[in-house]
Amino acid sequence: MRRFILLGSPMRSQRRSRTTRAPFALHAMYYNFVRIHQTLKMTPAMAAGVTDRLWEMKDLVEMLEAFEASQKRAA
Repeated sequence: MRRFILLGSPMRSQRRSRTTRAPFALHAMYYNFVRIHQTLKMTPAMAAGVTDRLWEMKDLVEMLEAFEASQKRAA
């Protein structure tokens, strides 16, 4: 997570923050929906009751592609 820390001038940091949003969001989705945690023996999303199944990376990619397609249609 250290690589997401923003350094430098405010303008440079603002520009950099835009480019780190997508990788950070993907990592958060992977961490909460795909990765099984040792202490929980399930994903945090399953423990919180958000989902009842274990997601795969394929599911995340399909969700992102559907979102991008809907954004293109809206524009």
